[in-house]
Amino acid sequence: MVQAVVGANWGDEGKGKITDMLAEKADIVIRFQGGANAGHTIVNDYGKFALHTLPSGVFYSHITNSIGNGVALNIPTLVGELKSIVDRGVPAPRLMVSDRAQVVMSYHVLLDQYEEERLGGKSFGSTKSGIAPFYSDKYAKIGFQVSELFDEEALEEKAERICEIKNVLIEHLYHKPALKKEDLLLELHQYRDLIAPYVCDVSAFLDQALKEGKQILLEGQLGSLKDPDHGIYPMVTSSSTLAAYGAIGAGIPPYEIRKIITVCKAYSSAVGAGAFVSEIFDGEAEELRRRGGDGGEYGATTGRPRRVGWFDCVASRYGCRVQGTTDVAFTVLDVLGYLDEIPVCVAYEIDGEQTTEFPTTSKLNRAKPVIEKLPGWKTDIRGIRKYEELPENCRNYIEFVEKKIGFPITMISNGPGRKDIIYR
Repeated sequence: MVQAVVGANWGDEGKGKITDMLAEKADIVIRFQGGANAGHTIVNDYGKFALHTLPSGVFYSHITNSIGNGVALNIPTLVGELKSIVDRGVPAPRLMVSDRAQVVMSYHVLLDQYEEERLGGKSFGSTKSGIAPFYSDKYAKIGFQVSELFDEEALEEKAERICEIKNVLIEHLYHKPALKKEDLLLELHQYRDLIAPYVCDVSAFLDQALKEGKQILLEGQLGSLKDPDHGIYPMVTSSSTLAAYGAIGAGIPPYEIRKIITVCKAYSSAVGAGAFVSEIFDGEAEELRRRGGDGGEYGATTGRPRRVGWFDCVASRYGCRVQGTTDVAFTVLDVLGYLDEIPVCVAYEIDGEQTTEFPTTSKLNRAKPVIEKLPGWKTDIRGIRKYEELPENCRNYIEFVEKKIGFPITMISNGPGRKDIIYR
């Protein structure tokens, strides 16, 4: 059976923890899209980790961790991350990388930085990890597939072609030093040597695993609202963040994905630019940010302060719908314990009219939140393991949100640790 763990909103929902927790009963965990531009924070017996490329199953010795063909593979980041967790006492995980995954090159990172610099105040709030240039090249058919690293003749010819294409931009638009074919080939050879031990046909491996009845967990990055088709375009990422893409990005049949666990925060947060209707500011935001997550609301990749706001029923209902949600995992609920009243965004007002449907970006930019306030529970709920033992106002909050979004909340996370979870 295949389960997918994906995000309902802007990313940063707490997917790493949920994947890490579910991995205990899985055989294979596979990353199916995105790159090292977002991090998953995990707290376990080994310590606190921010993973960027490694699947969240790496802390279990029984798991085979896979990098699917849909991933933007930054090889030095992956290998460096692997070394860093082993150096901290984690047993070397089992890792395989799809021979059809494509490689993030150093010039992708440079082009990302140059373009954000050129855009100045109109930038996309990119993490400058090379993701947009990488996926642009993939679809322009000038990317390097992992399998190509082992074909010297093809590499020579392609490296020359890449320099011709990229140097037009680099020299004439960005006024930066040109790429050299020799440097490119050296980089590609280094990547080949680093990745060689892990490369295999992941899709064939998964096909066999499915025939054997193995439990497979698909791990997505970011959330619904950062999807290039269904998100807040153009302030989105460059690969599909939806569970449906898991079939493509991992190389499995779509009908094998039986369970879609969509992770939703008990309040909202976002990194990067773009519409965020329920956003709050100043002291109110700083208080929530300081108390939020484990160690506060700061990006796992960038360290920059996350934008925060109240729970957005409109965005979350939509985010769950486009994911095809079967179960909602509701995270960081414990953070809200300090509030007397908890505001919730239940609708948007756009041009004087109220709606509960999530609109396209041009309308979204004009939306104002319609807020309803619920009484807080004013206690620390960490350590509670049974739903019935939660304070009444806390249960009321969960059930209010569940009714508004229309999808069942079956897991509630009330702390950063693996065991801080309530099943409903």
